[in-house]
Amino acid sequence: VHVEESGGGRVQAGGSLRLSCVGSGFTFSRYTMSWYRQVPGKERELVAAITWPGGKINYDESVKDRFTISRDNAKNTMSLQMNSLKPEDTAVYYCNARQGPMNEYNYWGQGTQVTVSS
Repeated sequence: VHVEESGGGRVQAGGSLRLSCVGSGFTFSRYTMSWYRQVPGKERELVAAITWPGGKINYDESVKDRFTISRDNAKNTMSLQMNSLKPEDTAVYYCNARQGPMNEYNYWGQGTQVTVSS
């Protein structure tokens, strides 16, 4: 199983970035796919998710109307379009794939750094 993020970088406040995640070694289409982020000294927090089954999309209130999550099951990819970025969006962003009533199948990428300067 492999999950890998890309697309992080440094941007000025108000700018945009697009993160991508690719998964392999598991049935991507049958997993809830999520983006999390973490800053030093704080717990990892959920940013956005597309559930399976159902395809319901959820966003943290802090990113609603600025970030857009999407997935392409044919390509085993997920994206996070981040617009109107703020310094407080600075974090390491992680891709997560999970499945099962107890999330017993739970895979993480290595993370990608997003830095937003004021």
